[in-house]
Amino acid sequence: MEKKLRVGILGATGMVGQRFITLLAGHPWYEITALAASPRSAGKSYEEAVGGRWKMQSPMPEAVKGMTVMNVNEVEKVAAGVDFVFSAVDMTKDEIRAIEEAYAKTETPVVSNNSAHRWTPDVPMVIPEINPEHFKVIEFQKKRLGTKRGFVAVKPNCSIQSYAPVLTAWKEFEPYEVVATTYQAISGAGKTFKDWPEMVENIIPYIGGEEEKSEQEPLRIWGEIKDGVIVKADSPVITCQCIRVPVLDGHTAAVFVKFRKAPSKEELIEALNRFEGLPQTLALPSAPKQFIRYLEDDNRPQVKLDVDAEKGMAISVGRLRPDTVYDWKFVGLSHNTLRGAAGGALLCAELLTAQGYIQAK
Repeated sequence: MEKKLRVGILGATGMVGQRFITLLAGHPWYEITALAASPRSAGKSYEEAVGGRWKMQSPMPEAVKGMTVMNVNEVEKVAAGVDFVFSAVDMTKDEIRAIEEAYAKTETPVVSNNSAHRWTPDVPMVIPEINPEHFKVIEFQKKRLGTKRGFVAVKPNCSIQSYAPVLTAWKEFEPYEVVATTYQAISGAGKTFKDWPEMVENIIPYIGGEEEKSEQEPLRIWGEIKDGVIVKADSPVITCQCIRVPVLDGHTAAVFVKFRKAPSKEELIEALNRFEGLPQTLALPSAPKQFIRYLEDDNRPQVKLDVDAEKGMAISVGRLRPDTVYDWKFVGLSHNTLRGAAGGALLCAELLTAQGYIQAK
């Protein structure tokens, strides 16, 4: 790319906003030119606005420390200095839907980490290796919004990343019934152990709204565009329990699957290892070379050993074995704030750029 695209981050002071900043430092295609947050942060330097709330393990990049934080509600002002924005704002769902569409109507593409637009019929919700064809619905969304280049695209919930790609790789064997239990890291709630001491040596068997997302969002990803909207698939049927565990980063899933066909273990592993998508074909900057990797050791995947595979953008799978009630069972692991949040949104933006949806204004 001859000249880097200018990017803004909405909700720049929160945990996902901070993750966007670390991922964009030195990015070959993008440079941060606007940081926006709530009115209470506006007018301060980024370093001052964040204060002692920097939650990343790497230090705050020097390039953003002195940048003045803008008021996220001053849509025209923020949009004027960027080619597109990442959205990680902390508002009500109605407020998020409204502000993301407001940015889109300034002809600024919005790539969102938020859940507010995941079920808007003409908004694509994409894992780039799985359903990039859903970006085609953007043309219908633009007609609704009255825009030429502005639109909203979203990435799905972090909880599904450790099993939805696996089931996609096994599509040829026709999985039709799935039971999944997810063991989810505290950073998924925007927390560290310092913020949330109650989680030390503790498990909480409830994460609000997470089970419905985990059961329904894969069906939208596997759906198709009909009459300008995305219609979700009706199978496989998924039932899920979501549990918060004392882990900082990394969502693990224990999954049981029934298939209409009868694959062997070798066939299932081979399908995982060869599965790839457009990000790999195009060699996008944030794409893992090996999207899904199968680990043979009985005690893998482990959060400490495997969560950062391919800079946190790969899915790790292990313990594939026959089940006495279902056909097969396995354990999956994904990095919830990289592949599952900011990294997944960044990969969406890279694919949208490669396909011409995001361009310089």
